[in-house]
Amino acid sequence: MAIAESMRTWARRIKRDAVMLWFARRHPDTPLLAKALCIFTVAYALSPIDLIPDFIPVLGYVDDVLLLPSFIWLAVRLLPQHVIQECRAQAEAWMEKEKAKPASYAGAIGIVLIWISVLGLCWWYFYR
Repeated sequence: MAIAESMRTWARRIKRDAVMLWFARRHPDTPLLAKALCIFTVAYALSPIDLIPDFIPVLGYVDDVLLLPSFIWLAVRLLPQHVIQECRAQAEAWMEKEKAKPASYAGAIGIVLIWISVLGLCWWYFYR
């Protein structure tokens, strides 16, 4: 049971840090590169649509297990320590109050546009 508990703790931290990046993207002390990465990561993390759909065997969970935590890790590394502390406190308070994570419809639209672009490029390549 220790493995299951550590996985639950890890998942809670990932969720908290995704919400923390949601607050950090608007913090005045967040550097520009970190803001851009926060916006991308938050849009992807909170999008109801995945870049790689979960029904695709093995690959469907790669973004959930590897890609998203990597983006979150990189964004957190780019943030100043005081921004991390303030925004984590805001995220924990928000999650306690709302009991849910926010949704990013802009992220969903971005994922749909990526898929449309990929399908369009494939169509153009094979049927030109």
